[in-house]
Amino acid sequence: MIYDAALDDLLQKVWAGQRIDQADALRLYPLPLEELGALADRRRQLTRADAYGGRGNEIVTYIVDRNVNYTNVCNVYCKFCAFYRTETDADAYVISFDELDKKIEETIALGGTQILMQGGHHPRLTKQWYLDLLAHIRSRFPQINIHGFSPSEFVHFREVFDEPLEKIISDFKAAGLGSIPGGGGEILVDRVRQRISPLKAMSSDWLEVMDVAHRLGLNSSATMMFGHVESIADRIEHLERVRSQQDKSLSHAAAKEKTNGSGPHDSNGTSGGFTAFICWTFQAEHTKLRAPTVGAHEYLRTQALARIYLDNFPSIQSSWVTQGQEIGQVALKYGANDLGSIMIEENVVSQAGTTFRMTVADMQRLITELGYEPRQRDNWYRLLN
Repeated sequence: MIYDAALDDLLQKVWAGQRIDQADALRLYPLPLEELGALADRRRQLTRADAYGGRGNEIVTYIVDRNVNYTNVCNVYCKFCAFYRTETDADAYVISFDELDKKIEETIALGGTQILMQGGHHPRLTKQWYLDLLAHIRSRFPQINIHGFSPSEFVHFREVFDEPLEKIISDFKAAGLGSIPGGGGEILVDRVRQRISPLKAMSSDWLEVMDVAHRLGLNSSATMMFGHVESIADRIEHLERVRSQQDKSLSHAAAKEKTNGSGPHDSNGTSGGFTAFICWTFQAEHTKLRAPTVGAHEYLRTQALARIYLDNFPSIQSSWVTQGQEIGQVALKYGANDLGSIMIEENVVSQAGTTFRMTVADMQRLITELGYEPRQRDNWYRLLN
């Protein structure tokens, strides 16, 4: 075997926790899977070393929450989605407040602390409907965090309500919105987005929503749905764009704190920024997108590279929902420090043919089997037990 000094230097750079660039990432990607996983695990250790009183390397977290899809009516017709319906379809719906209350009551009974609320791009729901929805939840269930409305939904709201993003997000926050999920990220490369969801928010729109939300003190997550028509370079470009946005958001928060004594903070005392990154593979069944799907090895490789690249993200979440319990567990050795949610309810991915399920006992067992301590968290990664 010929010695490659440049590659050896790059591996030492990763091991030391230094930032890599896109060319470095392309060089790392074809490494043997176990070697890339070891590098990702090293970066996890460096990132988590100071978390939870210095016990971040011993603890793996999970959250108990429920996905609530408030409507399946959507007018962007993404080719990779099997969930959306048109207004005239027999099974189109908009959730009633009574039905929503029952779902949240069930969530609380199971120890849940949050609902992840997303829906289709409904062309007729008014801003007041959304504000009433948020106020209703906050009034009835003040202990529940509303992790709601993806960036693509906010771009849709901007068009329908004819208002600036900052006003919409600010009004939603005042009504009860606690944080924003990273759904609709797919691949943040417009050439790819034009192929798989041409009517949906483009890359700059998605990032603009996150930038505004972070400036208003709302935390969010970042996601990537891969394994369809994108290239490896496209995935790395996606990582670069969310890392750059995190740099910007954290810098802005630090500058605010230095100037005013405190940055923009939400009701939980945290400043805006991405709390975590989650990636998952395209699920093809019942969708219109014809593309070769990828398996567990490609998933682990991409997640490992994400942990190495996203040096300013505190957490990486395993995606057992698309990969199943066993690979979700293995992913904890490929850079992830969180097993995500038990998903009391999940409707979107399951429509595309994936129906894995998990209980709290399953979560705790999978984490314990690897020698970690399982702990329930909230949306801001604060331990609850």
